[in-house]
Amino acid sequence: MVAIGKPRGTRDFTPDEMRKRMATDREMRAVFERYGYREIATPTIENMNLFTMKSGKEIIEETYAFEDKSKRKLALRPELTAPAMRFYMEKLRMSPKPLKIYYFGNCFRYDRPQKGRYREFWQMGCELIGTDRPEAIAELIALAYHVLKETGLKDINLRIGHLDLLNRQVDGILSLFPPAGSAKSENKDKKDEIFRLIDKKDYDGVKNEFIASGVTKEKTTEFMDFLQSSNIQDVKKYSEESGLDQELKRYEEVISLLKEFGVNTIETAMEIARGLDYYKGIVFEIDAPSLGAEKQICGGGEYSLLPLLGGDNTPTAGFALGFDRIVLALEKEGYNFPPSKKPVYLHPIGDKMRKEAVSLARKLRGRGVLLDMDLMGRSPQKSLQYANRIGAKSVIIMGPDEWVRGMVTIKNMETGEQKEVKVEKLHKFL
Repeated sequence: MVAIGKPRGTRDFTPDEMRKRMATDREMRAVFERYGYREIATPTIENMNLFTMKSGKEIIEETYAFEDKSKRKLALRPELTAPAMRFYMEKLRMSPKPLKIYYFGNCFRYDRPQKGRYREFWQMGCELIGTDRPEAIAELIALAYHVLKETGLKDINLRIGHLDLLNRQVDGILSLFPPAGSAKSENKDKKDEIFRLIDKKDYDGVKNEFIASGVTKEKTTEFMDFLQSSNIQDVKKYSEESGLDQELKRYEEVISLLKEFGVNTIETAMEIARGLDYYKGIVFEIDAPSLGAEKQICGGGEYSLLPLLGGDNTPTAGFALGFDRIVLALEKEGYNFPPSKKPVYLHPIGDKMRKEAVSLARKLRGRGVLLDMDLMGRSPQKSLQYANRIGAKSVIIMGPDEWVRGMVTIKNMETGEQKEVKVEKLHKFL
């Protein structure tokens, strides 16, 4: 017989791994709810054109695409923002604004599997629809920061950039060194390649692309200095002639408001280019240094996707959290995940006690007791060994003689203490 394993880039999760994931999930959801966000869910499969309209070339190439039996072109969702916006256009457009929604689900990309990067992965994220005021964007970024902090992560870095300022810098330089021939299309190709290289943090590639375009060494150095601006004053210095005074002022105000939201460690990062073409304005990323090269655990910002779906230019912003990497980062930091609740184990002695055991189990579970019971016909000794292996906190032993007297025996698995208790008062001892 041929052994069938799981597909490459996917994972099975043990009960202990699921305990960690569910504990992290609960903490993150609680923060979203406290900020006024409500959960939605979208299908795992979507129409392929939802992702081809404005996604980057790399994401399209990595998408799991297929045709169904009616020749419709479908895809396993590679991300959750576009599905959320599609859902908004179909069902949520008349909701009061601002609309705050969040989601959690699995996504798929045909990527090269490695530690922290999988072909099936989980994202948690949110969308803020209907406002782009500085306090709204600051709250969104603060939410991302505090969601991560509430999971128990200690070492994270928040970096904030601005795509409009980055765009203006690249356009300004390329306009000084126009290519011969069809300048418009060639300039766009060059700009797309520069943004791809910036997004990949390939700074040598950026320099080479500028040199190949005829950009002077002086201008190239100036641009690289702009990319590496680490504070708002440097950004303003390099952008003072951009003509984006209002955007600069808004960018500075968002950073200032973040401190009021309790976010004090902020780094400006003009090199954030984002991998999706529909982003604009303020963008941000959060890293977990403990993960090494694959350290990004959050990315988001402002974007314009609704007009592509037939909607108006309603302000939209959001972010996605790499759930798998967050759990991995917590493990790297040595975080003590909450332990599983210990069950009670029920052992009936003899076949005649089986029916009574089932009835008692039903009543105790109805009272909220986490209860497992012998389903193998084990001896009392074997049941105690099994109870110890599953981490039971106590064992209820149902003997026929005790049962006639309305009693059962409880054994504390931690102390070894054993005593008889009345059946009607049993739940008080559990």
